[in-house]
Amino acid sequence: MLIDGVFSGGGLKGFALVGALQVLEEKGFRFKRVVGTSAGAILACFIAAGYTGKEIEEMLSEQNFEELLDPRKTIIPIPFMKWIRLYWQLGLYQGIALESWFMEKLAHKGIYTFSDLPAGTLKFIASDLTNGRIIVLPDDLERYDISAGSFPVSRALRMSCGIPFFFEPVRLKTGSGETIVVDGGVLSNFPMWLFEDMNGKKERPILGVKLSRQDEEIPGHKIDNALHLFEALFSTMKNAHDEKYISRTHEKNIIFIPVDDTSSTQFDIDEATKNDLLERGRFRTTQFLKMW
Repeated sequence: MLIDGVFSGGGLKGFALVGALQVLEEKGFRFKRVVGTSAGAILACFIAAGYTGKEIEEMLSEQNFEELLDPRKTIIPIPFMKWIRLYWQLGLYQGIALESWFMEKLAHKGIYTFSDLPAGTLKFIASDLTNGRIIVLPDDLERYDISAGSFPVSRALRMSCGIPFFFEPVRLKTGSGETIVVDGGVLSNFPMWLFEDMNGKKERPILGVKLSRQDEEIPGHKIDNALHLFEALFSTMKNAHDEKYISRTHEKNIIFIPVDDTSSTQFDIDEATKNDLLERGRFRTTQFLKMW
């Protein structure tokens, strides 16, 4: 059965998305179009490139994610220097190693630019902080005087995955100057809205996979200090736009996978945690499909 897929962000929690994909493949579902944000964009990209759920699991299991963290070199090797770099570079890690990894894996399937994929089959969400708006990639690149067809998929994927303050933002060169682009989750972490037209019509069934509890199951934020305030602020930014869109009608087409106890930036993730996340994705998807 052909469906369209929507995958939420969630950093290293994205292993649960892979588990969900594997069950969907086993049940005979295939994706015609896919869209995602951050970790969801990575999964969507690999699906569009032709990777299977099993291949994606093997690829991720073999990767040492700490190798993808590439701080800028400094002449003075003092710990507090990284915070000075954060002030000027706007991120702890460059993100070059991450983008190179994307490029390498996509090259294995012959994917380099968006022209290597059927038109409209793959979309990512990123956040334009300079102009304060959501970017749908590759669709909105023309707005920045950039050819969508010749734009590297790995670069677009890096834009969608640029966790603020963690990775340096992408500085997109445009005809009018420079645009600062960060993780799509800042403005839309779960773009379920993308495949429906203005009248709410859709070409085929849309299935979403969201790394969170259902709305009524999510506990409130306990805010006792500045760190709690930042976490609550970022969580609210990620979810406010999408929660307004998701209604009871949409919820019946969404697989919710609770992963609150895992950090999005746990790049030293161990095998036990990976396997637990995969199993959560498989279990929740199996339960969901009994009713869908």
